[in-house]
Amino acid sequence: MPDANPIISISDAEIYRGQNCVFKNFSLAIDAGVDTAIVGPNGAGKTTLLKLFARELYPSRGDVSIFGESHWNIWELRKKFGVVSTDLQQNFRPHTPGRSVVLSGFFSSLNTFGHQTFSDDQIQIAEKVSSDLGIQDFVDTPFFEMSTGEQRRHLLARSLVHDPSVLVLDEPTNGLDLQAQFQFFETASRLIDSGKTIVLVTHHLHEIPQEVSRLVLLKRGSILVDGPKEEVLTSKNLSELYEVPVRVSVSGGYFHATPGQ
Repeated sequence: MPDANPIISISDAEIYRGQNCVFKNFSLAIDAGVDTAIVGPNGAGKTTLLKLFARELYPSRGDVSIFGESHWNIWELRKKFGVVSTDLQQNFRPHTPGRSVVLSGFFSSLNTFGHQTFSDDQIQIAEKVSSDLGIQDFVDTPFFEMSTGEQRRHLLARSLVHDPSVLVLDEPTNGLDLQAQFQFFETASRLIDSGKTIVLVTHHLHEIPQEVSRLVLLKRGSILVDGPKEEVLTSKNLSELYEVPVRVSVSGGYFHATPGQ
């Protein structure tokens, strides 16, 4: 059963990026055990939410808490709350070898450095996580020489070294070929089955794991619809969200969007 305590709680928040007010009087709560997808077009506020979850942004008014706390030591938070984002992938140091990408998760750094030391237990954890994700053969491969899917799996491994209870994934199949997409679906299902709560931020319906039960449709800094996946992902709601006719279909437990009439 889901935990009654919210992982993330945003209450009547006003949130700016620079001079731009992205959210005003915004509220959202996500409970442990409730795998959730936040879906919206470009400009909806998804990136701002991710930065809020990662504690890169704070509200100018209202409250944002994670696991009931408004202020966290970022190093302690990483042990419970992992974020894999497009920003991180784009900004990661390109010559970092695969082994160091994974180990860097222990320090939330973009490489490993001489002043950092790793225990035998940490090295074993990194090796096991890498093996579980099928990236054990990339220990010496520089990040920039990896495919997009290989980079994504390394960043996921990096976030998993602390065995966090929650994973926030930002458009995880963007730029992946079919094989890598299918690997993601399998990995996401395995993580959910292991007891982790997944929060997916995306605008691609097809990458929403079957196990996700809650959908939040985000439009221009406001929640358009919030509820059970099957009730929210309708042609009517998606057409309103994207302001273009959309037909929603389901195949094998995955949702798909095609042009509507």
